[in-house]
Amino acid sequence: MEVLALTKYARMSPIKVREVAREIQGLPANEAMDLLKFIPRKSARLISKTLASAIANAENNNNLSSDDLVVKSAIIEQGPAFRRFQPAARGSAHPIRKHTCHIRIILTDEVKEAVAS
Repeated sequence: MEVLALTKYARMSPIKVREVAREIQGLPANEAMDLLKFIPRKSARLISKTLASAIANAENNNNLSSDDLVVKSAIIEQGPAFRRFQPAARGSAHPIRKHTCHIRIILTDEVKEAVAS
């Protein structure tokens, strides 16, 4: 069974969040939480909160044990960008885009069978 958690409009560039999200894909959920604790980045804290929400969803809504859960995918989608302007020389203004992202984490309790090749 798959369990989903979503954080929308996180105030961080999707490129920066994807770097951390790649590290946890395929890991057991508890190991992923432990790994995120030791990554000193804001994106790790955002992903950690979303992963904790997904684990809570699995335990409360679907009666699944957190020990059996595996991070199936951590998808980072681009959100809207806030447009701001920075004053510049001679009375002009330069645009600044403040990026946002949507963090989607999918957990599963199904174990992948090892394929002998």
